[in-house]
Amino acid sequence: MTHVQAMAIVKRFGTTAAIDRINLDVRPGELFTLVGPSGCGKTTLLRIIAGLLEQDEGAVHFNGAPVDAIPPHLRNIGIVFQSYAIFPHLTVAENIAYGLKARRVPPGEIAAKVGEASRLVQLEGLLDRMPGQLSGGQQQRVVLARALVIEPQLLLMDEPLSNLDAKLRLQIRSLIRTLQRTLRITTIYVTHDQEEALAISDTIAVMDRGRVLQVGTPWELYLRPANRFVAEFIGSMNVVQAEVAEPQDGRGGVIVTSFGARWRAPVSQHIGARVTCGLRPESLQLEPGAAGESWNSVSGQVVDVAYLGAVVRYRVQLPAGAEITADIYNPDFAAIRAVGDPLTLWFAPDRLIALPNEDGE
Repeated sequence: MTHVQAMAIVKRFGTTAAIDRINLDVRPGELFTLVGPSGCGKTTLLRIIAGLLEQDEGAVHFNGAPVDAIPPHLRNIGIVFQSYAIFPHLTVAENIAYGLKARRVPPGEIAAKVGEASRLVQLEGLLDRMPGQLSGGQQQRVVLARALVIEPQLLLMDEPLSNLDAKLRLQIRSLIRTLQRTLRITTIYVTHDQEEALAISDTIAVMDRGRVLQVGTPWELYLRPANRFVAEFIGSMNVVQAEVAEPQDGRGGVIVTSFGARWRAPVSQHIGARVTCGLRPESLQLEPGAAGESWNSVSGQVVDVAYLGAVVRYRVQLPAGAEITADIYNPDFAAIRAVGDPLTLWFAPDRLIALPNEDGE
């Protein structure tokens, strides 16, 4: 298993810093995901780690040793790109074997290794087929097998599911996670899809404008985002502005006013301070919880209702024109509110997430 470190990496294109002094520490055997919007620098960083692009500053180490002077084909890396890059004139078996032949592995070993790799990705019966005879999901399995068959010390994956439909994305995502856990191969995975990142990762680095804003486990990023960008990018988040109306209330927070309501909030600020809080849509409910506990509420008018199967999503307009989204799970379908209905939503105070104000990001 390989320990990967990227230290103070800088990459400029002209006067633009695509990578701005990024540090990463990828533990041996983990699946580490770089997630962020298009243009944030995640693919550029991946290509630097692969040796396909040279950084302007900083260093990349594998297991404590620098690799910047080592060419890509000698770094023992398996790479899965967004485009499949399958050779159309070669069979499935020949495509999988390509890296082994480039390494001059004896033919007898190649056959055994191709057979094992095809078994791992469930392609055993398709080795004689041509790529044009395969579905998109099968082609992606070929690419995975080709990356794994060389037994790399590190697996790099750049948006590997972006060309698949929704059902195939889930299938291949599950396969990738299963293979990674089985083989215990250190994997760096790039995606712009936050749901994909949450589902597949041991650790996630959220990137924006060439910087890493937060690194953590999926649940750390979801429950304790470091700033507003992370809060809104990882999952859905209602961001609300409030003002501290009363000091510490003896329950670990203060009383704030927002949208004409008074809430308990888990922040520590002086009276009159403006605070920013996040509230996940699933934290809201139609009735308060257990009696005797503290519950916050907010009222408004339903402006949109979306039935999503196990959840009903309400978009509610609050005083002063602001809107808030609520996801009600396992709803009473006989009592679904309609557009125009008044609606009061309740939430536990500890579901509010304190966020730095914009200048504290």
